[in-house]
Amino acid sequence: MSDPVLWPFAPAQQVAEVLEWSTDVLQAESAEQRIGLRPVPRETLTLTHRLDALGMAQAGYLARLGYVGDWLVPLWHQARQPTAALTQGTTEIPIDTTCSDFRAGERVAIAADGGAAAVATISAVADDSLTLSAALALQLPAVTTAPGRLLIAPVRTAILSAEVAVSRKRQSDGVATAGFLLRDAPALDAPDQTLYLGRPVLTDPTILRGDLASSMSRTVEYVDNGFGPVVVEPVNTWFVRSETLTRKAQGPAARWALRRWLYALQGRRLSFWLPSWGRDLQLRAAVTATATSLTVAPLGPVAGYVGRKIVAETSAGLAFATIAAAVESGLDHVLTLGAAFGTALPVGAPIHFMSAVRADADRFEIAHGLVASEVNIPLIEVPE
Repeated sequence: MSDPVLWPFAPAQQVAEVLEWSTDVLQAESAEQRIGLRPVPRETLTLTHRLDALGMAQAGYLARLGYVGDWLVPLWHQARQPTAALTQGTTEIPIDTTCSDFRAGERVAIAADGGAAAVATISAVADDSLTLSAALALQLPAVTTAPGRLLIAPVRTAILSAEVAVSRKRQSDGVATAGFLLRDAPALDAPDQTLYLGRPVLTDPTILRGDLASSMSRTVEYVDNGFGPVVVEPVNTWFVRSETLTRKAQGPAARWALRRWLYALQGRRLSFWLPSWGRDLQLRAAVTATATSLTVAPLGPVAGYVGRKIVAETSAGLAFATIAAAVESGLDHVLTLGAAFGTALPVGAPIHFMSAVRADADRFEIAHGLVASEVNIPLIEVPE
C-alpha cells in the first residue's frame, strides 16, 4: 500500500463538517427504545480553497495520484497558533492542545503565512506543548517566526468521499473543493452538565442564535369511511413537539465544548431536558424557599399541569421541580410541587416548562468559520 498523500492547502472559506451516527428508533404506544448502532460518528469534511495556477495544478495532480488511496488531511477547524515564537529546526511547539485532537504517534500540520502545510510526527502531547519525533523540517519565513504567522493543526487519515472539483475563474485564480471521510474518530467524554432526574439540562439560553421554532402535534390516525363523521384515533400516548435549535460557539474552548455536547447526544440516541425559556408560568404571589406550592396565572384546564417539569431562574442559579397536582383557586391556579425549589422566588421570577427531547436526526452539519462554529439541530419531544 502506498503512503498517504498530504492535502496541504489551507481553506479559504468555512469548513463544513458532518458528524453522522446510526440509531434504530423502536416506538410503542407509550414509550420508545433507541438502539445506537454506531458508538462513534463518521466524520466528513468539505474543504474549499482559493488557489493560484500552481495550486490548481497541484490539486489536480494530487487527485490523480491518490484518488483511491489514503490521504493526510489537516483539521483546519481545530488549528491553533503557537503560544510563543518557533525556531527553525525545533523539536517542541508551545501550544494549547486541550481543545484540539492532537495525538501522540500521529502527525501535525504546520503552515506559515497561509501557505501550504508541511507535516511532522508527534512523539508526545502535553496540555501546553507538542514534542516532535524529529527536528522541524518546514522552512520557516525566518529563523525565529512570530506565533501570529503560524497555524498548527491536527492531521487525520482520510479517504475522498466526493470528487475533487476545480472552478477556474481565470488562469491564475480558481477555487478547489474536496470532501474527505475521516478515519479513527475520537471517543470524546461528555461535558459537565446539570442533571435533573438523570437527564442533562440545556441550561444556557444565550447559546440560542435566532428563533427557537416549534411545531406541536400528536401521532394519530383519521378513520373516515366517506359517509359518516371522521374519527381520530391516537397511535401513541405522548405529545409530539418539534424544535429547531441553533447553537453557536465562539472561541476554541466553546467550540470544543460544543463538539463534546454533540458527541454526548450520539445522534438520535440520548435525550435531554430543553427549557422553553418562554416564562410560561407567571407567579401571583412570592414563593418561600420551603414552599411546595405556586399560585400562578391560569393557562387552561388544570389537568394539563400535572407531571410537567419546570425550571425557575433564581439569584442562586436554576432550580427544578415537578408539578404533582393542580387546583383552581378563584381566578388563579395553585400548583403543588413534588419538592420545594429550595430558594425564594419573587413575583416576576421567570419560570419555564421543560420537555424531554432528543435529536430527530443522526446527521449534524457544523459550519466552522474563522472564530466560531454553528450547527442546526432538529429536536423532537420524547416520552419521559
